Amino acid sequence: MSDKKYVLAIDQGTTSSRAIVFDHSGRVVSVGQMEHEQIFPHPGWVEHNAAEIWSNVREVIARALAGATQKTGEEVNHHDIAAVGVTNQRETTIVWDKNTGEPVYNAIVWQDTRSQDLVDRLAAEGGPDRWRPMVGETLSTYASITKLMWILENVPGVRERAEAGDLLFGNPDTWVIWNLTGGVNGGLHITDVTNASRTMLMDLKTLSWREDICAAAGIPMSMLPEIRSSAEVYGECRQDGLLAGVPVAGDLGDQQAATFGQACFEPGMAKNTYGTGCFMLMNTGTEPQPSTNGMITTVCYKIGDQPTVYALEGSIAVTGSLIQWLRDNLKIIDSSPDVEALAASVEDNGGVYFVPAFSGLFAPYWKGDARGAIVGMTRYNTKAHIARAALEATAFQTREVLDAMEADSGVKLEQLRVDGGMTANNLLMQFQSDVLGVPVVLPVVAETTALGAAYAAGIAVGFWSGTQDVINNWQEDKRWAPAMDGAERDRQLRLWKKAVTRTFDWVDGDVK
Repeated sequence: MSDKKYVLAIDQGTTSSRAIVFDHSGRVVSVGQMEHEQIFPHPGWVEHNAAEIWSNVREVIARALAGATQKTGEEVNHHDIAAVGVTNQRETTIVWDKNTGEPVYNAIVWQDTRSQDLVDRLAAEGGPDRWRPMVGETLSTYASITKLMWILENVPGVRERAEAGDLLFGNPDTWVIWNLTGGVNGGLHITDVTNASRTMLMDLKTLSWREDICAAAGIPMSMLPEIRSSAEVYGECRQDGLLAGVPVAGDLGDQQAATFGQACFEPGMAKNTYGTGCFMLMNTGTEPQPSTNGMITTVCYKIGDQPTVYALEGSIAVTGSLIQWLRDNLKIIDSSPDVEALAASVEDNGGVYFVPAFSGLFAPYWKGDARGAIVGMTRYNTKAHIARAALEATAFQTREVLDAMEADSGVKLEQLRVDGGMTANNLLMQFQSDVLGVPVVLPVVAETTALGAAYAAGIAVGFWSGTQDVINNWQEDKRWAPAMDGAERDRQLRLWKKAVTRTFDWVDGDVK
């Protein structure tokens, strides 16, 4: 592998697809990025066009290679790429025809809440935790299982085609890898253990699909991809593409990839990714840690045939997307970065608390019938207070997740490693440290999601020797230390929790 200079990561995210070229030091050489359409057919429904996503992935690969060529002054092409790693928005559900490559319906996104009635149906026998001991999470609209059930039960002709063996299911990693490795001409139908662990269909200990759960959900086993480790050579990119012959060798769900890229390899280490949603993962070692406080037990990563590493995860549905909502729906800012200056124009939130339960409440509450609320408003308040409350909501939600995680693990967090787009917001990061009461640390390379996928792929082909190279490459860029008085922290948390309770049980027979 000595003649190869780079690893390329494909990061298929909720709002955009990116391809990033990394060098051996883990630094970004070039980036190609394209947003895709967010489709909202009904309240609570969120969809993507899977064909658009694959088209964009091909385009961003071209942009990344062209950018690397421009930056280095030397042509960068598939001959220079040691491996490709893939990371993706998890839970998002795609079903397509293996013979034509055509999706049978739009991708149903992880935020989508349309399948609550299916959740209730599955929970009617055994309760919402009926499969938690095997799969690590409570029944909710979040996991892939009920999204896949919805497609099978509501799209005409799909069940018959699925039972005939003509349809394939996958999260976006599976869809991208299938197309990347040939599509209808021999494309690999695979996923990795981290993505499989977010479907509610995989046994966390055996790392295999549960036939009994599939039977209860009415899901044909023939639709499911083969489960592989997170770092191994799966196959090669199709010969008619820009990455012809390059090994596809890494696959991790986005939050697990970020944990890997943040070098959280020791039990008790945690990271939080600030993106469309917010996701905190804590490494719990080689045994799955059951949660009694609303956390998800998930696979963190698995390198080849090495032992599986597990994590506790707290998933928050709406963080960065709340800022987009201020921009696109309320139009109180022109661009997302403008929110910091607007929020900083007031000294505090003016008593306003914003609970963005747009998709219900995820961790630690798991209330699908909650809806968003802005509380504590008086005529004194301005749009600046709403902007500040929106930013602070991310920090408050993160604190609640951390409390639950510490209760489950018995480990007190010493610092929180952070990444994602919202880390550019200094006001938010300082408030996050204040609310947590521990330092918040940002690495030099903040693109840790794509970086983690690159590391997994590079380790699989020997471009990097192992996790020690990841640790050696990780460098601190910025640190925020807590400065808030303890009594003030307690007061704000008390009011936040009061605000959260106002969102409970909002959806009933008359409210959709």
